[in-house]
Amino acid sequence: MFEIKRYTSDLADEWNQFVATSKNGTFLFDRSYMDYHSDRFNDYSLLFYLGNRLQAVLPAHASGDTLYSHKGLTYGGLVMSPRLTIVQTMNLFRELNEQLRCDGFRHVVYKCIPWVYHRLSSDEDIYALFHECHARIVARDFATNIFLSGEMRWERVRRRGVVRAQKADVSVECSDNYAAFWGILSTNLYTKYGVMPVHTLEEISLLHSRFPQNIKLYQAVKDDEVLGGVVLYISQQVVHAQYSSAAPEGKKLGVIDLLYDRIFNDYRNYPYFDFGRSTEHPDGSGLNETLVFQKEGFGGRGLCYDIYEYDL
Repeated sequence: MFEIKRYTSDLADEWNQFVATSKNGTFLFDRSYMDYHSDRFNDYSLLFYLGNRLQAVLPAHASGDTLYSHKGLTYGGLVMSPRLTIVQTMNLFRELNEQLRCDGFRHVVYKCIPWVYHRLSSDEDIYALFHECHARIVARDFATNIFLSGEMRWERVRRRGVVRAQKADVSVECSDNYAAFWGILSTNLYTKYGVMPVHTLEEISLLHSRFPQNIKLYQAVKDDEVLGGVVLYISQQVVHAQYSSAAPEGKKLGVIDLLYDRIFNDYRNYPYFDFGRSTEHPDGSGLNETLVFQKEGFGGRGLCYDIYEYDL
C-alpha cells in the first residue's frame, strides 16, 4: 500500500529533487515556481511513497469538495518515478480515491501533462483514469507543436516577414528587462480580449530570477525601441512560447517571424517547440483560427491539452 502524505513546506527539497529526476515533471512543478501564487489556492498537493521511497507527487489544490490538479498551472497531473509501473499506478489511484473520500472530497478535476513534456512514456495515469476512475474528458484545448528535429516548412507569408524585418534593420536580442515587452503584451491583450497577462510584470520578473535558465525573453528591437517579444518556458523536452506579442509597428515589419526564426535556430537541438493553446474558452472551444493560421505557417501541427473529471 502507498503512504500518502499531504505536502508541507518542510518537504520542499524532497519534492523538488523528485520532480527533477521524474519521467514527466518540468520546472513548473518545482515549489519555487508553484508557490509564487500560493495565496490564490488552497494547496492540497500529495506525495506517494512505497516503503520509504517516493514514487509520485500530485500538484493539486482544493476548492469546496473538488480536488484540482492544478488550475494555477498550464498543465498538471501525476508526476511519476521512472520505476512506477502500471499496476502500481492503478493501485495508487484506487488508494488516492479512498483517501479523498475520507477527506470529504466528491469530485476530481485532472489536467494531463501533454506527451511532448514526457522524458519517458508516461501515460499510466491516463489508463488508470479511464479504467479505475471512469473519468470523462470535460475540456480539450488545441495547441500547436513543432518537431524541431524534423523538416519545418514555413509558409511563404512567414518567410516574407523575416525578410521584411531584416531589411528594416530589426535585431533580436535576449533581455532580462521585461517591462517594455509587458507594456506591449498588456495593451494587446486588453484591447483584443479585455484581459491582462496571467502573470503581472512583478511575477514574471520574480519567476525569471528564480529560473533564469528556464524562462527567457527574446525581444525585437529597432532604433533602441522594443517592437515585440516572445517569453519562452524551457523544459528538458520542450521550448514553449508562454507569451508572444508585437506592437503595431512590429506587426507591420514582421518581427514575430524574425523572432521565431532566431528562436528555432537557437533551440534546434531540443525535441519540440510548443506554441501553446489557441482556444479561448475554459472547455477548449472557441478556436482562434487567425492565431492557429499563424502558428501553422511556421510548420506547427496539433497537440491537445486534456482535462478529465470524475466523481468519487
